[in-house]
Formats: sequence, C-alpha cells, structure tokens
Amino acid sequence: MTHEILTADSLKAFPLPMPREGSKDERGSALVLAGAASVPGAALLAGVATLRAGAGKLKIATVQSAALGMGLAVPEAMVVGLPETSAGGMDAERSAECLLKVTKGCDALLVGPGLIEDGPTTALAMRLLKALPDASFILDAAAVCGLAQHAADVRRHGGRVVITPHAGEMAQLLDRSREAVEADPLDAALAATDLLGTVVVMKGAQTWIVDPRGSRWLYEGGGVGLATSGSGDVLAGLVVGLLARGLAPMAAALWGVFLHGEAGKRLAASVGPVGFLARELSNEVPRLLRETAA
Repeated sequence: MTHEILTADSLKAFPLPMPREGSKDERGSALVLAGAASVPGAALLAGVATLRAGAGKLKIATVQSAALGMGLAVPEAMVVGLPETSAGGMDAERSAECLLKVTKGCDALLVGPGLIEDGPTTALAMRLLKALPDASFILDAAAVCGLAQHAADVRRHGGRVVITPHAGEMAQLLDRSREAVEADPLDAALAATDLLGTVVVMKGAQTWIVDPRGSRWLYEGGGVGLATSGSGDVLAGLVVGLLARGLAPMAAALWGVFLHGEAGKRLAASVGPVGFLARELSNEVPRLLRETAA
C-alpha cells in the first residue's frame, strides 16, 4: 500500500478552523499529566505547547514538589499537585482518585511525559481511559511501554487514542530490539496500530503516522535539531491541544507532527541546525497555524 506525504497542502484534507470569536470553552479543555521531581520541565514543555496549539483551558497535574513552581511558570494553567513516591515520581495509586475528580469535563488528556514508572503509569492511563468515555487521549513515554499487557482494553477505546513512541519505547511495546524498530519503523508502527487499534505516531528522523483503517502518512522530517531533550514533550502537548479543540485523533496527530517539524525548520533557519531549545518550538506554532490553516 502506498503512503501520503505530510505537507501543508495535504493538511487541507483535515481543515482546522481558525476561531474568530467565542469563549475559551469552545476551544476545549486539556489536562497534562506529566513530570517528576527530576524532570519537572516535561510538564512545562507539554503544557505550554498545549496552549500554543490553541486549547482554551489547561490543567497540569504533576508531582507535589513541582506544583508550586509549575503554577508560577505557567500562570495560565490550573495546577494540581499529586502524591509522589520516595524516588520523586508520581504515586499512581494515591493519585488516582484525585485525578478522576480533576479530569471531569476535560476534552483531551495527555499522560506520560516525564513520568518515571512505566507499569503504574500505564495502569493509571487505562483507568482514566475507561472512566472518561467522551475524552480523547494521547499516551506518551511511560504510558506507552506497558500497553501490550492491556491490548484488549486499549482496543475497546482505541478510536480516541494517539500514541507517540520513539524507537526505544516502541521496542518495549512490541518486545522487539531497538535496532529492529529503527531498521523498519513503518512495520513497527503498523504492528502497534494492529495490536492496539490506536493512531500511532512513530517518531524518528522521519515520522510515520498510521491508523487501524490503513492510512499511512510520512513526514519527511524537521531537521536534526529536533533530536533534543524535551522535543517529544512539545509534540505531545501540541497533539493534546489539537484534540481538545475537537480534532479527530488522526487529524490531531497529523497537524501536531507537521507543526512540530515545521517549527524545527524555522528555528534551524534562524538559530542554526542544532542548538535551539525544545522550549523555543512552541513559540513558532501560532504563526504556523495562522499561515497553514488560513
């Protein structure tokens, strides 16, 4: 089967209306569940990207030790501090009831960036997925690695889920070597979508976006500078922001990958091919949205 190349022109098949008026509620509410004491910035990067993608309201749920600083760093967000483990990670069991309350009314959720315990994170993601039947989800990083153990449950909800693994996380998900995933990333993406029934964004120098209905899209890359700490957190935040705005999972994934990659190209042109920071990517997004969605 052939594939489509992801470009600004090809995105016209997935129109993203630019709001001219209306309240913030009309652009949706997103929750970012991310961060640990050692990597609090993951929640910051994802949260800011969510707003730059145009979501109307943002909640950030992170470990208690990072919550105050997060509230000051992202004053636009409602920040929830969660119980944490002795290692500085989120205590998934003790956090669950709080999150079930906080997530009510959210249109889209991102689970995973900067969370440091794979098994508990995946289990919590599944609990939220079942409890919020009207919400869309993006599962990233720690929330992806253990999904094979929950494959049947994921498939029941897969039509509203996007996963965004890099090669190492995909290797854990599929029980393959990282080298095998890197040798044939499209095959890995197709195996994952067949297993889970979700949209799959297989990140790499070139990014594959596939879904269970057989769609295959290739984004040919935003440049080597995107291979930098925090870049994936920004991508995940862009996708959840677009999901909150009401885009279907495949459309949100395509738009998110494109905006992330094109932001990298612009920074490469203005700063240099390497050395720009993940935190700078989100600042490019509103102009890209204006130009691409006009």
